[in-house]
Amino acid sequence: MNIDNRIKFRHLLCFLEVARQGSLARAAEVLAVSQPAISKTLKELEEILVTRLFERSKQGVTPTAAGLAFLRYAGPSVQALREGVRSLRSGEHEAGAVRLGVLSTVESSLLPDVVRRLHEQHAALVVSVETGPSAYLLGQLRVGALDLVIGRMTDSPQIEGLTFEHLYSESMILVVRPGHALLHTDLSDRSRLGDYPVVLPLAGTTIRRYADSLYVQCGIGLPQQRLETLSVALSRRYVQACDAVWVAPQDAVRQDLARGELVALQLGLREPGGSVGICSNPSTPLSLAAQWCCEALRAAALDYRESFNP
Repeated sequence: MNIDNRIKFRHLLCFLEVARQGSLARAAEVLAVSQPAISKTLKELEEILVTRLFERSKQGVTPTAAGLAFLRYAGPSVQALREGVRSLRSGEHEAGAVRLGVLSTVESSLLPDVVRRLHEQHAALVVSVETGPSAYLLGQLRVGALDLVIGRMTDSPQIEGLTFEHLYSESMILVVRPGHALLHTDLSDRSRLGDYPVVLPLAGTTIRRYADSLYVQCGIGLPQQRLETLSVALSRRYVQACDAVWVAPQDAVRQDLARGELVALQLGLREPGGSVGICSNPSTPLSLAAQWCCEALRAAALDYRESFNP
């Protein structure tokens, strides 16, 4: 199919916002137009492409197979045009900017080191960071709203069609506050874990099944008292203030362990770990700033690996 000159920028903006929001009404609100205008623009695009791009339901809209295929190219093309316009504005192209999607497991340890390295080498670089579940961040990467996504996401179905570069493997460990009763208990009886509240990643996330596997290996069910969250800050404060057990990604707590603010339980078990890495969209060439970020991530990951395998 040749590029049809009837496809306008407004068609692409409409399509991308509907895909991002999953709702015609919310897309209309974001674009500051009426819902009938959104419906008309979307219908025009579908007629030009001679295909249905979305399935409509009472819950909203979801991309069809054709819509997903078009999404791979529409998002990066719009973003490339925006970058081109921005590069012509006085001074902005000199500073550079990179937009990162970051999973909570790396935002408190790996990422600060990466940003420090970037700012040491590039004084005018702007680093914008968005956090959230992997499914959401990968969706933003697919439509061109992010340059890179960093974290543990290889089990997410949304990664299909994207490029993943492995940086290091990371295990889940069980940690408690200093002075916790379990630190003075014979943990050969692992059923004692069930006596305490547990902090876990949200159900349905990539890392939750790794967390669940540790309790499966202990031969016990999850306690009824549970805090389920992706917030590292909330998990840390809660565990330090009570007797809860935190099933934590090692990277999220390594500084707390080094400072003695949290202590790992020695159960004689080892969860095999998942792959932490960089996800990018192969449909979009990486900007120079994104390439700098990848270099900083590789260097920080090398130091991380060496710190655990000196």
